[in-house]
Amino acid sequence: MTIKLYCFGESGNAYKAALPLELSGLNWEAVYVDFFNGGSRTEEFQEINVMGEVPALVDGDLTLTQSGAIQAYISEKSDKFAGETPDERREVLRWVLWDNHKLSSQAGMTRFLMNFLPEDKRPQEVIAFSQGRLKNAYKTLNTALEDRDWLVGNGPTNADFSCCGYLFYPEPFGFDRSAWPHIDAWLSRIEALPGYKHPYDLMPGSPADRA
Repeated sequence: MTIKLYCFGESGNAYKAALPLELSGLNWEAVYVDFFNGGSRTEEFQEINVMGEVPALVDGDLTLTQSGAIQAYISEKSDKFAGETPDERREVLRWVLWDNHKLSSQAGMTRFLMNFLPEDKRPQEVIAFSQGRLKNAYKTLNTALEDRDWLVGNGPTNADFSCCGYLFYPEPFGFDRSAWPHIDAWLSRIEALPGYKHPYDLMPGSPADRA
């Protein structure tokens, strides 16, 4: 049975689920949610996810939401990306939780405010505050990668797929990849993984489609 991932290309949180799905070898398909035209607020979609958010994963009778929970399920199904030992699994979880609170939450909001709101409605003080918080998150991530190829263990895990979720997007939100050399090298390693795809190539929908 084919796993369905409800998603759209602009969503970094959906990418955090789509990328490990693609790299896991599991059979899956992307189902487009037209977020910018209210697709996540329809009765039909909210029967799948009452929270009205992507990603949402449907595998037979199982429905899961929230990228971290979906990543954990992908690991259960594929026996990949969760860490090799109990200590590594706890460390993967630590990074997933850190990302959700410190990195992706700020990056997603800042990118939305800077790119997907009308220019006259963009709150510059909020954007500047969020970019300041993001710089602290980039510093933490860059330092963690200073002497290692992956955040946990000797290969890619959900820690990497969570923390990279927004960092491949081209729209400006205060992240200059070249300013953070260890992050830059790590992102290059992710891009070199067999089967890697950019979010706009992996999931349907992009700003170009709405232009």
